[in-house]
Amino acid sequence: MLTHNNFYLKKWIISIVFLFGFLSYELAMSKIDIHQSVKIGGIQQWIEIKSEKDDNPVLLFLHGGPGNSAMGYAHKFTSELRKHFIVVLWDQRETGNTLRLNTTNQPLSLSLMESDVKEMTDYVCTRFSKKKIYLMGHSWGGFLALRMAARYPEEVAACLAISPMIDQLASEKLSLEWMRAQAKKSNNLPAIAELSQIKVPFENISQIYWHRHWLAIFTGNRPPNKIYVEQWATRWLSAFNEASAINFRTNTPSFGCPVYLFIGEKDYQTHFSIAQDYITSLKAEKKELFWFKNSGHNLNLTEPKKLQAIIISLTHN
Repeated sequence: MLTHNNFYLKKWIISIVFLFGFLSYELAMSKIDIHQSVKIGGIQQWIEIKSEKDDNPVLLFLHGGPGNSAMGYAHKFTSELRKHFIVVLWDQRETGNTLRLNTTNQPLSLSLMESDVKEMTDYVCTRFSKKKIYLMGHSWGGFLALRMAARYPEEVAACLAISPMIDQLASEKLSLEWMRAQAKKSNNLPAIAELSQIKVPFENISQIYWHRHWLAIFTGNRPPNKIYVEQWATRWLSAFNEASAINFRTNTPSFGCPVYLFIGEKDYQTHFSIAQDYITSLKAEKKELFWFKNSGHNLNLTEPKKLQAIIISLTHN
């Protein structure tokens, strides 16, 4: 027999269960976790979209390389960002899951890659009904983000460039001089011999291999595999050299949107001194350079908490 008290207790329990289920449903509905391909530049290109809330501003991340997918480790430097942004990861053409889906439909070039960035930006803006998005890029991706922000500032809420290529020919020369000095100082005869063969811009695969080989050693990192470098250079060296020839310090003295640089104090791959020089003369709505004293080129992996905290504070005040 159901007593008066039991009736209200049962009613209360049902209400709580319903409310909990409703809130859980709402929470699940607000999260975003999408893995799919979209047609960009005439081919299928792979994206992954993650966010804790579906009404967050959008942040498109451009990986480095060219050709280095960040899908497998991006969570290390986007886990906090996903609470505040709709984070869009993208495997550019001839990279990662996009390459597994299809090969490029035309010769690789800087203009082709820049066209893809514009088309992907437009796609993301349309998909999430945004007039502007945040562009975040690392190294080569930082270069592409700066190029997009310079040409189409009306679509960019802010450019967040991590270890970007700003004047890569000058950077390679500075790094080469530094390595030669290190080799001479330590009387490293193999390094002296191999570094003496390098010219900038790189004329062949061997030169970029020995540059990256000794740069890794002198900065305390593991040298790249020679076969990997050869395969990379066969595909990407031409487009990379195109990008390396562009000097933002002379070509792009101003931006129509905020620009923030994130630079490792030990970065000799995209030389830290060039970023410092550029931010001093750069004219922009807002600009700032943030130093990471414990990092080299891959500060997004060595100091990810600091990187994310700065980005969130810049964009959510």
